[in-house]
Amino acid sequence: MFRADEETEEKEDKKAPEPQSSEIAKALYKSRTVLIFGEVDMKMAERVTAQLLAYAESDGDIRVIVNSPGGHVESGDTIHDMIRFVGNRVKMVGTGWVASAGAHIFLGAKKENRFCLPFTRFLLHQPLGGVRGQASDITIEAEEILKMRARLIKEIADETGQPLSKVEADTERNFWMGAEDAVKYGLAAKVISSATEI
Repeated sequence: MFRADEETEEKEDKKAPEPQSSEIAKALYKSRTVLIFGEVDMKMAERVTAQLLAYAESDGDIRVIVNSPGGHVESGDTIHDMIRFVGNRVKMVGTGWVASAGAHIFLGAKKENRFCLPFTRFLLHQPLGGVRGQASDITIEAEEILKMRARLIKEIADETGQPLSKVEADTERNFWMGAEDAVKYGLAAKVISSATEI
């Protein structure tokens, strides 16, 4: 027989280990792999930045695997910039879907280091806004969204080799591509089926 407080302590001991201390996290660290799965937000940007900086302290390639619907643009900017910051050792692998801010992150790696698995789908589109408030504030936010859109379109054009006018037209609405089409467009260098192909 247990007292109520003893039972609580026993239950707490049986809780799942923290992800950062789990065997999987240790294996990912050993293999120098960063997972970017799910919505892009500040918490993800902090975690990915910490991992990239830690891996950059030693020699060897860093593998980043992306499966994301997108999310917060500035968080995506942070991850994109940190991938560039740690150098050209980052090998990017797209899987599932690589959309919106997820595609922006994907473009952080050098073109020759951008790969995708056969069933990966890519989505490019213009930034979305949802501003409310005074008319003057809405005007300011609209101007910022237009600047952001111009910056992202230029980045896509620069990284894919597509003309700026084509990227502008393509991203006017949701623009979906499969893996082979993404290679033709210049988003990815190669469709791969095995880790040995990187």
